[in-house]
Parts: sequence; C-alpha cells; structure tokens
Amino acid sequence: MFKTIREDVHAFFEKDPAARSTLEVITCYPGLHAVWCHRVAHWLWRHKLYWLGRLVSHFSRFFTQIEIHPGARIGRRCVIDHGAGVVIGETAEIGDDALIYSGVVFGGTTLEKVKRHPTVGNGVSIGAAAVLLGPIKIGDGAVIGANSVVTRDAPPNSTVVGVPGRIVSEEGRPVSDIRHERLPDPVAEAISHLMAEVELLKARLPQVEGQELVPPAPEEAARQQRLEHIFQSGEGI
Repeated sequence: MFKTIREDVHAFFEKDPAARSTLEVITCYPGLHAVWCHRVAHWLWRHKLYWLGRLVSHFSRFFTQIEIHPGARIGRRCVIDHGAGVVIGETAEIGDDALIYSGVVFGGTTLEKVKRHPTVGNGVSIGAAAVLLGPIKIGDGAVIGANSVVTRDAPPNSTVVGVPGRIVSEEGRPVSDIRHERLPDPVAEAISHLMAEVELLKARLPQVEGQELVPPAPEEAARQQRLEHIFQSGEGI
C-alpha cells in the first residue's frame, strides 16, 4: 500500500510542474484524493459491497468534484490534474500512467448492462474537456486533444483531435506531453486544400470559357480524391 502511495505522489511530481512538496501533493490535490478514494470504493465493489462502494464514491465526488464509478478499473500512477468535472463510467478501463485533465468524460452509449465505456491503454494523455464515448479502445501512448469527441478506436501512439475525433498522426513512439499549440487541425487543413482548389479552378476558367471542359491535371485529380476520402472516412490529412 505504501509503495502505491509513493508511486502516486511521485507521478504528480512528474506530470505537474506546479507540485512543490510532498505535503502539498498529499493534502491539496483532489485528483490524488479521488484516485485513492476510488481504490477503496473499487475494492468494496469487487467484494460485492455495492452500496458501500457507491457511498464512498459519492462522498469522493462531493469533496473532489470528480465522479468515478466504483466499478471502473484504473491502473497505477494515474494523474487527474485539475480534475473538476471528470466523469468515469462503470465499465471504463484506464491503464497505467494515464494523464487526465479537467472535464474529461468516459461516457457510455447504450442503456444495456454490457461493456459500454472506453478502454484506455498505458501512458495515454487526455486533454481538458475531451469526451470519449462507447466501448472504444485507445492504444498505449495516444494523445487526445482538448475538447475532442472520440467515438472510434485510436491506435497506439496516435494523436486524435476534433469533433468528431480524427486521427491526425501516428508517429509510432510514445508521447509524454500534450502540446495543444502543436496539435494539427484537420478541418482547417481541409478548408485550406479546398481554397487552393478554388484558386486553381479560377485560374483555369478563362481557358475553358466557350470551350469543352479541360480534364483536370493528374495532381488536381489526386487532390480531389484525397479531399473526398477525408470527409467520407473521417480520417486526418
């Protein structure tokens, strides 16, 4: 137990530069308190003491503003930073070394008593106000951008942004930090391509007035096909 407590405290020092002392982390970090309370509630839940588990979870929610269902599974060294508004549903599963910011929701998409919440791998970073819906799987080392709404699986070490969430990179290496100013914007990039396409068409217009339409150049046709694929499949650029 004491080893786990030390791990948790050390994880906050690693992932929150505002942490200054062990005493501060232990006494003033609601994300840490929520994780500790959840471990108690989850132990009660696994031993079929459902009401007691829910009661512990309820008091934890009151004091921390973080709601974690006692049935959810959370791995080691999970850091919930500025965690107000975080909601983690009953069948959610979170791996080791996760980093979760405020307002993140692990939500379900069905009323049936089945696996209905996300499964998140090890080392995943989830930006503020992101929403993960349904029994999707997020691979190890993935980064979910702030305010994204993710409804489909994401492979390991990928970056997902937007509404709905689109995979915009698969670097094949772990990502240890969320640099929001560096996350790509697939919608803006698609609009940029469309604007470039309009400019090309305007440049060709004088050539085709009063004549048969000239077939587009191979590179123009490839660009059009790529844009159609982006909007039909929902993939990033």
